[in-house]
Amino acid sequence: MIIPVLAFLEACPGLGLFVSGVILLTVSTILYTEQIASLSEILPLAFAGACLSDHLGFYFGRWFGPAFHDTAFAQKRIDKIQKGEAFILKYGTLSIVGGRLLTAVRSLVPMMVGVSGASRLKFTLADIIGCAIWAAGLGLLVIGLDNLLS
Repeated sequence: MIIPVLAFLEACPGLGLFVSGVILLTVSTILYTEQIASLSEILPLAFAGACLSDHLGFYFGRWFGPAFHDTAFAQKRIDKIQKGEAFILKYGTLSIVGGRLLTAVRSLVPMMVGVSGASRLKFTLADIIGCAIWAAGLGLLVIGLDNLLS
């Protein structure tokens, strides 16, 4: 159960800024190299945790987005927020998939997509693609690190 929890935490709105993906990679690599878990067990669990966290961020943004724009924090940064929302609206699916793959913004993009009012279906489909690519990358890193350690 540690794999989906770590995948969830590294992309969780707010917490994801403080929980490194390196922890998930390290734990996954140890589980794989010690033959405690196979990639066919690790990757779906990581995918599920990541997807759940992204959707939490998206719905958090949808529910609190309108009120967020009225906060003093948002008012001070209105130009940056508007630029971020314009980027998301302009690039749509690519911004969702790309946001999943960029560690620095992984926990923020789903929330910003929710705030921007994007379609739930569009977000879900793009996020599934992004999480699948991300999970495949995790698998490649785990196998690659295993080969380096052998």
